[in-house]
This record gives sequence, structure tokens and C-alpha cells, in this order.
Amino acid sequence: MDSETVDRTFTPAAHEALKAFPIDAEDLTLVSLSENVTFKVADRRDGRAYVLRLHRPGYHTLQELISERAWIRALAEAGIDVPSAVLARDGQDYVPVTIPATGEQRFAGMASWTEGRLLSDVLAETDNQKRVEESFTQLGAITAAMHNQASAWQPPPGFKRHALDSDGLMGMAPHWGEFWEHRSLSAGERRLLLEMRQRLHDMLGRLSREPHAYSLIHADMHPGNIVVDGDRLTVIDFDDAGYGWHQYDLATALTHWQTKSNAAEIERAFLAGYRAGRPVADEALSLLPQFRLIRWMATIGWFHQRPEVNRPSSVFEERKAWVLEQCEALQRSRL
Repeated sequence: MDSETVDRTFTPAAHEALKAFPIDAEDLTLVSLSENVTFKVADRRDGRAYVLRLHRPGYHTLQELISERAWIRALAEAGIDVPSAVLARDGQDYVPVTIPATGEQRFAGMASWTEGRLLSDVLAETDNQKRVEESFTQLGAITAAMHNQASAWQPPPGFKRHALDSDGLMGMAPHWGEFWEHRSLSAGERRLLLEMRQRLHDMLGRLSREPHAYSLIHADMHPGNIVVDGDRLTVIDFDDAGYGWHQYDLATALTHWQTKSNAAEIERAFLAGYRAGRPVADEALSLLPQFRLIRWMATIGWFHQRPEVNRPSSVFEERKAWVLEQCEALQRSRL
């Protein structure tokens, strides 16, 4: 969708939604058009910046969106840097808004703007190995702190989020889509993914779901969802947060770097930061290769569900090739 179409489709709805929030809005700017439509907006009274997000229909109910906010507030209370929500004038977290061009209804939510740069962009621009490892050590520590909070937290009545359990990740109707149905797969590749799906589903079904191992997780905890401002790292984008195994968060943080020449050093740095804040058994970490595979199999499902989202074809082909290679390797072994 080009910028003109975006402006015609979503900007009128964004202006309408802004009327419900306690700011005097100006300088509405599109930041991201992906699953959600995200704008940056300033308050002309003091220049303070905010994020306005029009959530995609059909992914989360209003109850699930409100629950996401409840967890984010609890994380903030635990000392974890996350965006601060802005309530509407009526005290609600979200307001319904209709997209005039399509007739669809979305929920609009607002939060404070997080100053800084994405950690993924910062890391992409540096060849300083020490800086990269230090960043992943910090990321590991933040992930541990989030798991500590989630394992001990009692959600409020009515709290609801999806489950990235054995069915949510590797069932026949997984949360991120039927990855084995992607249009680019051959019949043989599809059979391979279906066989591996079943083996991984069985493996997940044997894992503990006690809070020390399975709780609320961010579920998209990679450097592209971390904002750097000096020494401060802020976790953003909780859209995919739900119940799942902690190894999934660990694998997600590492997966995009697993093909780099320094992948082993990055993993050691990340796990050192994590273990400094939260004990984790070697047995649990031994499953990280399987969870990395699960993550990228799920990502193929993400691409399958969202053909309209623009991503370089090379990114998908890299992931697909790696997934098929790992499936073949695991096919020759025992999970």
C-alpha cells in the first residue's frame, strides 16, 4: 500500500480517534504500516510526543488488548522500562474507530513515545563486537526480569491472552498461521514441515507448564522491539505477548542472529545476562535449537497469513532455507 493510499485509508480514522484522547494533537505522522497502523503525534501544548496505534481487526479482542495493557503496567511497576499508556478522556484504554474507506472497525490506543533508536539498527551499524555482546547481555538481563515478574504475577480477574502452547505453536491451527501451506513450498517440503510439526508438537506436550517454565512472555523479544536511549533499553510492541515457554522468548532474541559469524558469542553473552538474573537449567537450554526452529517455522506462517505486508523476498527465502535444512537434520535425529 503506497503512502497516498495509506493517507486516504487510515489518516481520517486516526484524526477521529485522537479526539477521544486528552491531547491537543498536531503533526500526525505515519510511523509503521504493518499488522497495526502506527502514527506518531505531538501535543501542541508542550510538544510531547505520543504513539497512536490502530490495531488490526480480528487479532485481539478488546478484552485481550486491555489485558495486554494490564501486564505492561505490572512490568513498569516491577522496574522494567516499557511505554506508558495514555487513557482516553473517558478513562478507557482503547476507543473504537471506523475506517471510512473500508468500513472495518479497529481499536485505537495511545502511549507515550519512546525516544531513541531501535537496538537492531544500532547493532547493524557497528562492527564493535564488545558493544554487540554488551547489548545482548543487557537484553538477556531484561528478559530474565520479565520472566521473573511474569512467573510470580497474579493477573487480575478477566485477564485474557492467547496461548503459545503446543497447539498455539505447532498445532493444526497455529496462532501465526499454517506455515506448511505457504504458496512457495513444494509438495515434498510441505510433507517435511508437517512431519516436523507433529514431532515438535509432541515434544512441547511433554514440557512443564508450571510458572517457573511457562508464563506470560513477550513472544517477539528481539532487538527490533528494543529502543535504545543512552544506557536505557525500553521494551516495545507487546502485540504478540501471550502465555508460553520461556525458551521461546530466548530463542526469539537469538534467532535473527543465528546465521552471523559471531552467533556463538552473542548467545553466550545473552545467556550470561539472563542467568545473572534468573536461574535456568541446562536441560531447558538444551531445547533452544528446537525453539529456534519453532520460531522460524511460525514466521513462515506469519508470511503466509500476511501476503500484503511488504518484506524483502530474500528475508523469507533465507528463513525458509534454514528451516528446511534444520528439519532435515532433526529428521535424522531424535528430539
